[in-house]
Amino acid sequence: MLLEVSAYPKPGNVHRTRDYSETTYEHFLASAVASRSYFERAAKRGILISRKKISVQHAEVGAAIRDAVISIMHSQRGGNTSLGTLTLLVPLAVAAGMTFTGRHLSRSRLRRNLRRVLRSTTVADSIAFYEAITYGKPGGLGRAPQLDALDPSSRRRILDERFTLLEIFRLAADWDSICREWTTDYKVTCELGYPYFSKELARTGDVNEATVNTYLKILSEIPDTLIARKADIDKARWTCNRAKKTLALGGASTKAGRREIELLDEELRMNRHLLNPGSTADITASVLALATLSGYKP
Repeated sequence: MLLEVSAYPKPGNVHRTRDYSETTYEHFLASAVASRSYFERAAKRGILISRKKISVQHAEVGAAIRDAVISIMHSQRGGNTSLGTLTLLVPLAVAAGMTFTGRHLSRSRLRRNLRRVLRSTTVADSIAFYEAITYGKPGGLGRAPQLDALDPSSRRRILDERFTLLEIFRLAADWDSICREWTTDYKVTCELGYPYFSKELARTGDVNEATVNTYLKILSEIPDTLIARKADIDKARWTCNRAKKTLALGGASTKAGRREIELLDEELRMNRHLLNPGSTADITASVLALATLSGYKP
């Protein structure tokens, strides 16, 4: 979380040299600190699962996300900063606890355990996640066609029909990138973002440059669903095309690329409430989490 928010210039989002009036870099720093114990709790649940002390159905993913959101909301005044990121990183923390056996962590085994965690969510996870949304009040959520989190009747239907959190996310996968990551076992994180980040880090030796270019790579190939919900899919595709142009000019690695990044950042900020690639930032954080779990140290 700290590496992602610190990466700059990251067009359309808060970073270490640009704020929004209501949400600043410092709000994200405070949020990351406030999240720490909940990642530790999730990882410890994973360790207990690996030792067969508890079942994977008792990973308590939803409760960890909810409690982290509550902690974040109490830790700073910038509102909900990290619900999407938490939704991706908490299951990763559980899977890491299940996987880590010493100095080495197998990414293939990590992803298999992640799949187990996601497919073992429960109705209790669903209710806890909806409580996280109620408490965090994230912007740009939109209205889901089914089981809308803002509809009070949704919780009753979840309880009556026994919807697990993964089942709910499957219903929302077409309009939310975070939900789609869950339903594909983190396909963008593992198959697009992480390999590209690793290549860029090896090429540049600079974590900031590699992170910004990875953010642009994801943005160039995956229309940001937060933009699509807040504005429309055409604006999301326009942003994709601009990210492609920026990468074609070298991204954060060249003067021409950096000029294009700054121009794109200004254009997105002209309408911050609609053109904020927040889903892309969340997935970038997931990529960085996978990198640090794989042994990267800045």
